[in-house]
This record gives sequence, C-alpha cells and structure tokens, in this order.
Amino acid sequence: MKNRTIIGVICMVLAVVVTFAVAPLVNKLSTDTSEVIRLSQDVKQGVQITADHLEIAKVKTDTVPAGTLNDPRDIIGKYASSVLYAGDYLTAAKLTGEANTASDVFAALDGSKVAVSVTIDTFAAGLSGKLENGDIISMIVVNKDTGKATIPGALKYMKVITTTTAGGIDQDSIVKNEDGSYEIPSTVTLLANTEQAKLLAKYEADTTLTVALVYRGTPENAKKFLDKQDEYFLNLDPEKEAGDDSGESAGGNDDIIQKANDIINGNADYYDVEEAVNNG
Repeated sequence: MKNRTIIGVICMVLAVVVTFAVAPLVNKLSTDTSEVIRLSQDVKQGVQITADHLEIAKVKTDTVPAGTLNDPRDIIGKYASSVLYAGDYLTAAKLTGEANTASDVFAALDGSKVAVSVTIDTFAAGLSGKLENGDIISMIVVNKDTGKATIPGALKYMKVITTTTAGGIDQDSIVKNEDGSYEIPSTVTLLANTEQAKLLAKYEADTTLTVALVYRGTPENAKKFLDKQDEYFLNLDPEKEAGDDSGESAGGNDDIIQKANDIINGNADYYDVEEAVNNG
C-alpha cells in the first residue's frame, strides 16, 4: 500500500511538471517564429536582385537555415549566382557582386580573352541542357576515325559564357514553353584565349566535342580553375612567362596545336590541371 502511495505521488509530480513546465516549453518552441527575407518569385542566374524580388515571411525560427541573410542591404543589388526559386532563403553563396549574363561578359572583354561558340551536336554532348552561365567545363575531344576520347590540356578548364538555342535565345533569357518544357541549346559560348579559340575551331571541324562539367559555384573558386588553365599556357610558352610583349613566342601557336594533336592521337598526355589546383 505504501509503495502504491509513493508511485501515485511520483505520477502526480510528473503530471504537474509536464503540465506547467514541459508543455509550455514545447509549445513555445513550436510557435517561436521569426520574420525573414525570402524570394517572392523565380530569379534567373545573373539577374540583379531588387526589392520587387523579395518578401518578408513569418516562419518557424528552427526552420531557417544557418547563414540566411536577413538584411536588405546584403541582398539588394547583388546578382543571382545560379537559378533561384520563389520561397528560397538567401545566403552569401547564392549571391555574387558580379553580373554573369552573356551581355555583361561580352561588355567586359578587353582583348586578353575572346568569346567563341561551338556546336552542341547531341543532347548528351551539351550536358543534357543543364549548363549554366559561369560553369567551368572541360572539352572532351573525340577522334571521329579512331573513337579515342581525350581532354587536351589547352581545353581542360573553360568558362561557359552562355548557351544558345537554335533560335538565338541565350540561356539567361530562355522561357518555359506552355507544356513546361524548354528549348534545348544548340551552341555553347566559351571564354577563351586566342590559342584555345583556334583549337576549338579546328576540333569542331575535325572531331566531335562533348562538354564535361567540372565546377559550379562561387566566382572566387571558379577563378582558381581558370588561373590554373592560364598557368598551363605559361608553362608551354616560357618567353611569354618571362614578359614577352609580343604575346607569342616563335612557333608558340603551332607548338600548342601540335601538342594538342599529339594528345588526340595518343602520343602525349594532358597537363593535369586538376592536380595542380588540389596541390595549389
């Protein structure tokens, strides 16, 4: 009888604790809300964020991801670094201070690099229509006669400026069809130096080109890949590295093309830029 009394008292105490302590705490946690800034509409990559793109929503505090930006001054005026969707919370990784549309890149060309387009022969060759502005890609070159596929060192890391449909619509301007589908790009435009542009023109005529996605992310990290690609050309051309103002060494372009042809024919290996990035 005594044990039953003790158990009864313990149960009563626990009931009081649950009623007056635990339950209010759980209720507070479930109803604890915060006002956050999020997107009110879809935003394409490279589009500048304005106040019209934003809304203030009251959500449960514990559902807000860490690093979410909640100050309009940190958001308005920045550009979407990838395609963003209505309801998305905004973080520093989703925004960039640089515009990334094709028009912006074209306007920034200063003679050190050029824009060059190559044809996407098949749906798969163009990454199934999933390429985005600013992607870092490798060009896989397939010999039509031997079927040998290689990635020449000169084309190891390249920046996608945009992809374009057969109707001339750039990636950042493509709109959804009534049935929910999108028009598939037929060309990809790349940022290249003159040597790369010559190689791409040659390979498009003589080989099959396929795109391989290497990196998609912040402009700062993308630049690391492009810097290593530039280093590849410096290593091929010691006179340019030493400061030759002519921009070409004797036979420099021919040497690069010859080396690329040796790679395609299996007579030389490609420069391992990826290893250089990891070790750098």
